Amino acid sequence: MNAATVEEPQQTLNAFLEAALGTTPEGRDLADVLLHVGDAVRAVSREVARGALARSRPVAGAVNVQGETQKPLDVLANDLFLRICADGECVAGMASEEMEDPVAVPCSGTRTKHLLVFDPLDGSSNIDINVTVGSIFSVLRHDGAGEPQPEHYLQPGHRQLAAGYALYGPSTLLVLSVGDGTHGFSLDADRGTFVLTHPALRIAPEAREFAINMSNARFWEPPVQRYVAACKAGVEGDIGRDYNMRWVASMVAEVHRILLRGGVYLYPRDRKLPRKAGRLRLLYEANPMAMLVEQAGGRASTGRARLSDVVPDAIHQRIPVILGAREDVERIERYHREFDEGSDKPFASPLFNEFSLFLPEAR
Repeated sequence: MNAATVEEPQQTLNAFLEAALGTTPEGRDLADVLLHVGDAVRAVSREVARGALARSRPVAGAVNVQGETQKPLDVLANDLFLRICADGECVAGMASEEMEDPVAVPCSGTRTKHLLVFDPLDGSSNIDINVTVGSIFSVLRHDGAGEPQPEHYLQPGHRQLAAGYALYGPSTLLVLSVGDGTHGFSLDADRGTFVLTHPALRIAPEAREFAINMSNARFWEPPVQRYVAACKAGVEGDIGRDYNMRWVASMVAEVHRILLRGGVYLYPRDRKLPRKAGRLRLLYEANPMAMLVEQAGGRASTGRARLSDVVPDAIHQRIPVILGAREDVERIERYHREFDEGSDKPFASPLFNEFSLFLPEAR
């Protein structure tokens, strides 16, 4: 065989983490957390793949702490993350979308210096129609000596030690960052291990696609309406290029598409539910995705502030999220700033203009 045709073996997740984090006790401890997360992802992947064939799943509650209807697989995925990561004693405590309060992990020796926050099954409303779902996670430092308290989890995103998501689609992917780029690993089902298949992902600075739930358009703030109108206007609009629109209703799927082929994702503040500043949870949805996007050269914002600089005030705090291509996110931030300052032009939609046969000056 020609030597040029011999493929080099793909780097495993274990080998990647050893190279990226080193062999210091701190590095090994963080690698241990991420390897246990990988074990939980494999377990959830098996359950997702079983789909309608499953017969012994736990019964879901009516709603979770978020007031959202739980699917049986939401409960099972949460239990798998809790059990697998607790068994390894790799974290001092965990907080999840499916639990009202964090849980401490009993330890038999010295307590670890890490906390895990996660959404065990993002996009679970898509399960019944077999559309891609995923898991999102973030690793934080625990500096206390005893059991972690709720306030220990309330750290801004720039203090994350690692973050990532799993994508349960035609193949299972684990995308993560430990602060040195964003990298994707595919699950090799035959070997039962993750191998590096998408190293050093980068997001193009200009978007050609935008993802937003258009059914909420009437509730958006004017800066978001202005941006979407510019996208829809294409080459004839303020941005001067054509866009495609996407919406999967699964944050994992939306962000994964952006990491692989660019674009921007918006789940902005709106007037539909005035008591909620946004829809997505800051600690275990927005912050992990912000880290991944920024490490891939993109930008993540609330529209008015960098997402990773927001200091949480509650475990389940919600927040507006705008992330993806750096130049587009900066444009949306400028639109918000101009709106807040009153220096923008009043937004007017051509759909609601006055129609007349006469020129404006003749009316």
